[in-house]
Amino acid sequence: MTEAMDKLIPSLTNPEGQAGARVNLFDLDREGLERFFAETLGEKRFRAHQIMKWMYHQHVTDFGQMTDVGKALRSRLEQHCEIRPPNVVLDQGSSDGTHKWLLGMDTSNSIETVFIPDKGRGTLCVSSQVGCGLNCQFCSTATQGFNRNLSTAEIIGQVWTASKHLGNKTHHQRKLTNVVMMGMGEPLLNFDNVVRAMSLMRDDYGFGLANKRVTLSTAGLVPMIDKLSEVSDVSLAVSLHAPDDDLRTQLVPLNKKYPIAELLDACVRYALRKPRTSITFEYTMMKGVNDQPAHARALAQLMRKFDARVQREDAAKVNLIPFNPFTGTRFERSEEADIRAFQKILLDQKVLTMVRRTRGDDIDAACGQLKGQVMDKTRRQSEFKRKLEQQGVSDAA
Repeated sequence: MTEAMDKLIPSLTNPEGQAGARVNLFDLDREGLERFFAETLGEKRFRAHQIMKWMYHQHVTDFGQMTDVGKALRSRLEQHCEIRPPNVVLDQGSSDGTHKWLLGMDTSNSIETVFIPDKGRGTLCVSSQVGCGLNCQFCSTATQGFNRNLSTAEIIGQVWTASKHLGNKTHHQRKLTNVVMMGMGEPLLNFDNVVRAMSLMRDDYGFGLANKRVTLSTAGLVPMIDKLSEVSDVSLAVSLHAPDDDLRTQLVPLNKKYPIAELLDACVRYALRKPRTSITFEYTMMKGVNDQPAHARALAQLMRKFDARVQREDAAKVNLIPFNPFTGTRFERSEEADIRAFQKILLDQKVLTMVRRTRGDDIDAACGQLKGQVMDKTRRQSEFKRKLEQQGVSDAA
């Protein structure tokens, strides 16, 4: 084994960092795989493209089946490398066609990934962390606390697992047309691994998705939004959920560090760097909390100012999300009539506004409901369970 291989393996092993483990090629984007073949294996860079097409287009993980790769190279790859997707712990379908996978990330942790089919499109909701380091009050994931970031292999492995299950064919029969980084975790707190995985999603040798069909959703880490605009050309969604700082700080504690004005400044910078890109502002509708006409008017004013600063109509899009309940939450879903009235106020103010249809709630796969198995390094999970016990409520999860 070469010295270069010795140096490479510790940085690309499994999450436990076991010495001597084989390199999981899911951890490498095209540039990294080209460099690996050239500098570590002494092979031509185009070999990386061959392997990527087998991995991502044909869903092949056995080097022995890669028939256009020489036997000697296949033997070396088998010795030093592996193509290891996450372990499927649970595979669950919804009555509306939504599909959820519980995927084992290691011996102690698992995460959830959800596929949502719709007319003319299929969207995969991908997780970036085991649990979440933030504590948004209306999100089920937040109650489980946080364990660690996912590796690039663990992120792109979710897409690979869904793609194989669906029979997706890159550049041909596309059942998976969109990926949203909206699953468990805050993607911008796992920046490098998420960016590398999104590169594979968009690479022609990977899943070949258009830039606009890969979306990163953030609770509003302002410096990382700026950094993202510099290194990756993907769509941006921002979890806003309130039109003023007092309310948003209650719902999204991160707002205390990055208040709405700073967040919108970062979004303006992002939109100006991506002239044909709109920013989606996500707004979860909670009964009696943020769904009143006054909230709608204040939100419309924010969005109109945003469009004016970017100097483009519909630079801001609002996505209204009916709250999806989970065990122990104090929040309730807004009434349908209130959601539609809220939307009308925004539309009347020329703010492009959509209402997201709730999907997969019968299998707890709807927005805000995702929960895996998290060996919590915070005290949030135990505190939440203690609160449920005090209320006499059983946490079925």
